[in-house]
Order: sequence, then structure tokens, then C-alpha cells
Amino acid sequence: MSTIQIQSPAKYIQGPYEITNLPTYCEAYSDQEVFVLIDSFILKTYGDTIKESFKNSKLTLTLEEFQGECSYNEIRRVEAIAKKGNPGVIVGIGGGKTLDAAKSVAFYLKKPMIIVPTAASTDAPTSAVAVIYTDSGEVEDYLFLPENPNVVLVDTDIIAKAPSRLLVAGIGDALATYYEARACQAAYKPTMTGKFASKASMALAELCLETLLEDGIKAKLSADAGHSSQALMNIVEANTYLSGIGFESGGLAAAHAVHDGFTILPETHEYLHGEKVAFGTIVQLVLENAESEEIEMIIDFCQALDLPTTLAELGVTENIEEKALLVAKESLKEDKTMGNMPFPVTEELIANAILVADQLGQRIML
Repeated sequence: MSTIQIQSPAKYIQGPYEITNLPTYCEAYSDQEVFVLIDSFILKTYGDTIKESFKNSKLTLTLEEFQGECSYNEIRRVEAIAKKGNPGVIVGIGGGKTLDAAKSVAFYLKKPMIIVPTAASTDAPTSAVAVIYTDSGEVEDYLFLPENPNVVLVDTDIIAKAPSRLLVAGIGDALATYYEARACQAAYKPTMTGKFASKASMALAELCLETLLEDGIKAKLSADAGHSSQALMNIVEANTYLSGIGFESGGLAAAHAVHDGFTILPETHEYLHGEKVAFGTIVQLVLENAESEEIEMIIDFCQALDLPTTLAELGVTENIEEKALLVAKESLKEDKTMGNMPFPVTEELIANAILVADQLGQRIML
């Protein structure tokens, strides 16, 4: 018998205009300074709203603008600034890289953390993992934190107004959750927790996939119009909470390893994390020799959402066989999650799966 583990943030709160309640949630962890690392766009758009919400609070507020890359250099820069004020709590407001940088700073300063995603573009907010990039945008490291965020606060009004591409990228990221958890379970490999998946974590991963397939297209249409809907709310929860718990307590495998491999190709840097993961999910299904109906269903779903299903849609248009091998080699490195597949995997197998996935995407697109 194996030890199972499921972990999650202490609180997950989702609803409209919740960002105005940020001081209340901060007061549970601090009676002094609140240090906020925030995306530049969000600072310009919602900075005044955040400042106004703290006017009647006993807490002092420091806003620091994120410089764009969750690298060790950026983390050290922010840590040095935060140290000067001795904050009681660290808050991250923005996209996945901003949030991972804030989580890292909170870890190094040994402070509670509150995470406020402003787009449902990844499942990073709930996890005790921070992905560290080089200053030029390549995946460098994974920082495993001892605890998940104390609070994840999702303002659905902000999410609804974000570009729909971000929501769709979140769907692409969440699409991998069930398939990677399934692979880890088949391989009898531990999850990101270091223990094994529970029935609860597998059920959440499966519910995540079901929600995406049921509400994904409707949610995209809502986001395109900048309006909220129940479908959009369901997808926000799936992208953020269900996928977050599902990947961390269910495990990662080929889809994310392939994503990491693609980050070494400069032409893919303009594409979002979830866009590359979506293609990586198709590659994993090809690698597994999954049922044709299952592969075609996922390709059709991705194409309906404008998620990449071909290499060209990730900017890879030249020397594709050579680049597929480069991606495969990178995805097999020891610090990647390709080793969680339930069978031996080689560079050649991965490269071939990338090329076959590309061909399938082109064929079904016709």
C-alpha cells in the first residue's frame, strides 16, 4: 500500500469584485505592511481600485511592478525591495509568472502568501510550485514550496474582462491535467507532492476535463464579448482550482515535458504556456497510441478554441524534424516530467510523436 497525498490552498475564493475585499483577507495574516507584486497592466488598470480598498484599513500598502520574467534575478530584486518594509504578507496580482515570482519571494522571506490571478490562463495560482525561467524565457528550474498559498482570490469581473486568449490558454493548460494524471497513475509514479494520487485527486482531474469539454466553447464566446456567464465561471474554476489540484496531486507527464522542450525554440516564446501545453497534450496522446477517437476529439476541441494543433501554429515552420529532435532531447532531461510516462520513452519516439501530432492537426484542419 502506498501513501497518498492531496494538497490545496487553505482558502479558494471566487466571485465578482472580490479584489476590493483584499484588505480583509490580508488582515487575517498581517497587522502591518502588505507587499504586493503586480503586473504592469493590472497596476495601470486596477491600481487605484486596490489603493482605495486599503484606505479604511489599518494596513499599509506597497505596490511593486513586476518586470516580466519569473527569473532568479527578478525574484532577488523583488525580495530585496520587500525586505526593506518587513511586510506581514506577500500578495501576487497578475498572470502566472507574476504569481510564481510572488510565491518565491514569500517563500524566501518566510511570509504568508495571497495569490490574486487576473486571468484564468494557468493552474499556477493554487500550487506549491513556482516555475523559474531564465531572463530570456527558457524554463530553468522548478521551485517546490513547503506550502500552498494561504489564499487564492479570484475576481471573476477582472477575469471576464481579460483578453479571451488568456482564458483559452488556461483551457489548454487544464486540458493536460487528466491525461497526465492518468499516465502517472498507470506508471505508478508519485505526483508533485512526492506521494501518490488519491481517488479524490483523480476525480477532480476527470471533472476538470469534463467541465472543459462541456463549457469551454461557451466560455470563450462569453470572454470574447467581455461578459460573464455561468459557463465562464465554471471554466475559471476548472482552469484554476480543478486543474491546480489535479496536476499537483495527480501528477505531470509528457504534455508539460514537451512544453518545456518547446521553450528552447525562440520562435515559440511569443506563445502562452497553455498554448504549448495543449499541443503537448496531443503529442502525449500520440505517444501513448491513444484511441483515434480520443485524439481526434481533443484536436477538434483545440481547433474550435483556436488552440495550436500544428507546429506552424507555434511558429515552427522550418527544419521541423531537426527542431522536433531538439524539443525531444530537452523534454527528456532529468528535471522534466517525461519519466512519469508508463513506458520507456526515447528522443526518437518523442520527436516522431511531435511530427505525427503535427500531421494529424493539419489533416483534421482540412
